[in-house]
Amino acid sequence: MRVNWSYIKMLVLSVVVIFLYAFSTHRNDVRKVSKPKVEFVGENSLFVTRDNVSKLLIQNSESFKNVPKEALDLNELEKALKSNPMIKSAEVYVAVNGTLNAKVEQKTPVARVCANASYYIDAEGSFMPLSSNYSARVPLVTGYVEKNNLKNVYTIAREIQKDDFLKKHVVEIHQSLDKDIFLKLRQCKFIVQLGGVNLLDKKINNLKAFYLKTTNEGTLNDYSKVNLQFDNQVVCSR
Repeated sequence: MRVNWSYIKMLVLSVVVIFLYAFSTHRNDVRKVSKPKVEFVGENSLFVTRDNVSKLLIQNSESFKNVPKEALDLNELEKALKSNPMIKSAEVYVAVNGTLNAKVEQKTPVARVCANASYYIDAEGSFMPLSSNYSARVPLVTGYVEKNNLKNVYTIAREIQKDDFLKKHVVEIHQSLDKDIFLKLRQCKFIVQLGGVNLLDKKINNLKAFYLKTTNEGTLNDYSKVNLQFDNQVVCSR
């Protein structure tokens, strides 16, 4: 009987490969997890520190040091990070070498409410607490503001963030009891009455035209109030 050595070699090689793969997988699973490595993504990384993130991970995994990789619940660690009101998104994973990695994106504030309570409004219109690590340079929001009804104020704040002129000049958004919106501009004596947030593009274009015209004429601070509520009109009071 003729022995098929090629077949036997292939069989042995297959067994060796399977064994090595199983051994490697087992070794990887039981590898101990080391100290976390925190990476911030996005432009805003000032409100939560790496130390803050590490503490959140430790608090929610008891002690992950010298714990096998397979014993860690990465989903729970991600939920713990996302529960922080300053964190927008988080991804937690363990590298091949056993390092616990956390990729964190922080929220972006667009306005700071200074009414009954102080807090930020983030880029998605949600509540964001103040940070002891950093204070954002964003417009202040004053007047009658409810935490569960930020729609109008958020609409204005987002428009300010997108527009270079508004971002440079608007320092305060004021909302009256009847939801009228007023703006205060940097180094200007007058207040701007927007009224509601309807026809916002037209109102902003009218404000820019007024600002440019009066700046060129040297009469910018001759007015105490600029009313933009009326369609295609700028009504000024001295």
